[in-house]
Amino acid sequence: MVKLRLKRCGRKQAIYRIVAIDVRSRREGRDLRKVGFYDPIKNQIYLNVPAILYFLEKGAQPTGTVHDISKKAGVFTELRLNQQT
Repeated sequence: MVKLRLKRCGRKQAIYRIVAIDVRSRREGRDLRKVGFYDPIKNQIYLNVPAILYFLEKGAQPTGTVHDISKKAGVFTELRLNQQT
């Protein structure tokens, strides 16, 4: 099973990549694909929306934090529009 979750990058300041990763892998393990970037200190978010939609359509489950970030960006409204057409 694939999950969309945060992968920590940065030693002193917490900076995260949003990755598609196998559930059995550890947090800093090998990811399938990088699909976004999140900096909680500067409140910057970058999402590769087509890649996220691809994984969600294939059955990937986002973690709570990634779900909230994606919801703010409007990814789930695009997912519903794609499923309706």
